[in-house]
Amino acid sequence: MQIGPYHLKNNLMVAPMAGVTDRPFRQLCKTMGAGLAVSEMVSSNSLLWGSEKTRRRANHEGEVEPKSVQIAGADPAMMAEAARYNVDQGAQIIDINMGCPAKKVCNVMAGSALLQNEPLVQRILEAVVSAVPVPVTLKIRTGWDRSHRNALTVARIAEESGIQSLAIHGRTRACGYTGEAEYETIAAVKASIRIPVVANGDITSPEKARQVLELTGADGLMIGRAAQGRPWIFREIEHYLTTGNLLPPPEVSEIHRVLNQHLEDLYAFYGLETGVRVARKHISWYTRGLKGSAAFRHAMNQLQTVTEQHQAVNAFFDELLSQGQRLQYETESASEAMAA
Repeated sequence: MQIGPYHLKNNLMVAPMAGVTDRPFRQLCKTMGAGLAVSEMVSSNSLLWGSEKTRRRANHEGEVEPKSVQIAGADPAMMAEAARYNVDQGAQIIDINMGCPAKKVCNVMAGSALLQNEPLVQRILEAVVSAVPVPVTLKIRTGWDRSHRNALTVARIAEESGIQSLAIHGRTRACGYTGEAEYETIAAVKASIRIPVVANGDITSPEKARQVLELTGADGLMIGRAAQGRPWIFREIEHYLTTGNLLPPPEVSEIHRVLNQHLEDLYAFYGLETGVRVARKHISWYTRGLKGSAAFRHAMNQLQTVTEQHQAVNAFFDELLSQGQRLQYETESASEAMAA
């Protein structure tokens, strides 16, 4: 798949997720097979650019190229300036957020709230595209609510404005993350524009990935929640799409190794104190659905130091390893456990 001058190694992308797609997570997913990983959204408010949170989000040191950064806001001039700022910081692709359903984002008329104002959508897209010399991509939903699905109109505006790739989450803003993704709207968009279209929503397994590609005709797939605690989903999907065969589940020893390396990267990126707090959710995602994990996660959330976290994780996986090499989930499939 091609975005501007960048030829991606495959058509699988990591969705931008606030509080999740930091540099350690993006790097891990790329190592596990993702062709592109989009950063957490960076505010277009320049007053926030000096904050520790924004500096981390704009940190791409050593990251596998191409480096894609998502920006969020509602003012065309501020969005253009944010795009220039992030390109100066190393961004090679700018992604515009018009898909986030969070209230705190929509309440300031950013994210998916912008879908209610098509003229403003056009002004923002044109301002950002003209502001930077790098490809600009866009993430949207199918509309504001089920009575106001306007993805087709927004997609045409995007193409005319110079957007080079369009990702669509198959739900409206009102749907949040409930119900099933509507792939028919993505298919209609794909049939109506010439730029690459990326399907997003409920892609939780290799089989579902192929089904979504067939249903939508999309050029690529964007995976979010299903990669939390399961970054190897990208290699599983790529292998299945290429060969038609499913890879065996990962071995306990590999997952233990991947998690420990992820933890080390988090501690180095955030510092020990913040790193321990950030690591808790990732440890929970990696272990959800595994035998004995409920009690383990409860105890894990009480631990305060790197040493305690490492000891608890090692003890948990050593116990799993004594029971067998392959991960076994108690009541859920791997995809359901990790996407929940």
